[in-house]
Amino acid sequence: MFAVVLRRQRGFSLLELLVALIVVVLFTSLANLTINSGGQDIQLQSTVYNLADVAAYALDEAQMTGVDYGLLLREDQGTGETIYSYQWLERGLDGWGAPFSAKELFEEQQLPPGIALELELEDAPLVELSVDDDEMEIVSPQVVFYASGEATVGAINVLQEEDSELLWRIEWDLFGRFEVLRRGEAEEGY
Repeated sequence: MFAVVLRRQRGFSLLELLVALIVVVLFTSLANLTINSGGQDIQLQSTVYNLADVAAYALDEAQMTGVDYGLLLREDQGTGETIYSYQWLERGLDGWGAPFSAKELFEEQQLPPGIALELELEDAPLVELSVDDDEMEIVSPQVVFYASGEATVGAINVLQEEDSELLWRIEWDLFGRFEVLRRGEAEEGY
């Protein structure tokens, strides 16, 4: 009376499993790419704010110790790519050299590959950043934070190297008041 119908159970074919695996790998790769690029943006933001904070500290330190501090921005041609970096200098009796105090704070910093710097000073619209190896012994900074409480007026533009897109701008006035601007514009609410 009752007819039992047996149906053959069918599993997934090898092709269906491969397609599903490719889709999972594709989505995982896109997620990693998104997370990694966000991490680079956060690292660059941290570097920019660190530069502005250390510059403000250097001006305060110059006033308290009576010693001038300087910021040297450099463009180095490395292994086929340009790397931008900056370092802090202190004026001594023999000229400019590495700072004696707060060495960890005044450590030389490199920007990530693909990021470029432009320096604008009040007297010169764009300042050359490349330094020859021969000049490294007697180099002087482009920006000086004087013991009198004044600073060389200017701005640093942080750019995407491939298309020169402005990512960050650090501006300061004669009295060392710093302003960090994302894409060159002040953020609302601040």
